[in-house]
Amino acid sequence: MMLNLMHKIIALMQRFPGLLAVLAFASGVASYILVERKESIAQLMALFLLVSWLWLLLDNWLRERIERRFGIALSPNLVRFVLQMVHQESLFFALPFFLAVTSWHHGQAVFTLLIMLCALISVIDPLYYKKLAPQRTLFVVFHAFALFVLLSIVLPVLLQLTTSQSMATALGIAVLLSLPSLGAIMPGGRWWRVPFLLCLLTVLSAGLWQLRSWVPAAAIRLNTITLSHEMDYAQRKPGDGISQINSQDLKQQGLYSFTSITVPRGLNEQIFHVWLHNGKEVDRIKLNIIGGGASGYRAWSHKLNFPANSVGNWQVEVVTESEQLIGLARFTVTAATSPELVSGSSI
Repeated sequence: MMLNLMHKIIALMQRFPGLLAVLAFASGVASYILVERKESIAQLMALFLLVSWLWLLLDNWLRERIERRFGIALSPNLVRFVLQMVHQESLFFALPFFLAVTSWHHGQAVFTLLIMLCALISVIDPLYYKKLAPQRTLFVVFHAFALFVLLSIVLPVLLQLTTSQSMATALGIAVLLSLPSLGAIMPGGRWWRVPFLLCLLTVLSAGLWQLRSWVPAAAIRLNTITLSHEMDYAQRKPGDGISQINSQDLKQQGLYSFTSITVPRGLNEQIFHVWLHNGKEVDRIKLNIIGGGASGYRAWSHKLNFPANSVGNWQVEVVTESEQLIGLARFTVTAATSPELVSGSSI
């Protein structure tokens, strides 16, 4: 009976191939909202996706046990179709999280566009089955990428791992679980096979880690960033925002960088306000944020010490420990109207 039900569901999915993608995207939007409002439901969604991936990783072992125990032989085509459904579900589930936090003027746009491209391939059967699936190495990379994308969402929500921890763990798991598939395309019985795979793992992990700043911090959302001369400490609110200031006022009054950031409930995260002058970093101020607030965790830095020649283009970037950009604000410093300069300190 269960097998018949499974065949009916698969027949329905084959008849309407885009239906699962729509449902997965909708569940991703719902989960993104529920992370803040009803965390337990979002965690169940994430757990379901993770379990489906574990089932696929144990595919051959499970098929053998099912055939021995129940005498039912699952068709490889059936398993391949289920794999396609999980790819669709994972990519479309994660897409709303990444769309909401991507900085489109940054290299992060490349990563999110790649998710969109992979999600599109997963719902177009001629591309998925005729172009992607026959290319074993390319298919392994596709599979690992989908798993990495999913884990980037699941780990902070389920385990309250920080962005840096989630990034490293997701990358390690995706690469390690790809090794058996990569090993299958290499000639067997050669003494150098294992050392080569280990070297490949090291090089691949190191290369991907260097590109970590291009991966949006999907579990963190910057609600607002304001640059201001004033801060209401009692209300935890900044004064009026500024986009331009002269160098004399800047040195006399300094500048507050105020941020409101939403992270999953219970997560403790470390972020940095990075101050850049004409593209060069001049200061980096560490802040600790805690998840759970409905309006986001409000934190700020106050910079008083600026270079003698501060005229030019400035920006304040909000980044994680793993250098993933969360958001930024820009301002311009013009020449002073008075020659008087006042020195200060940075806190």
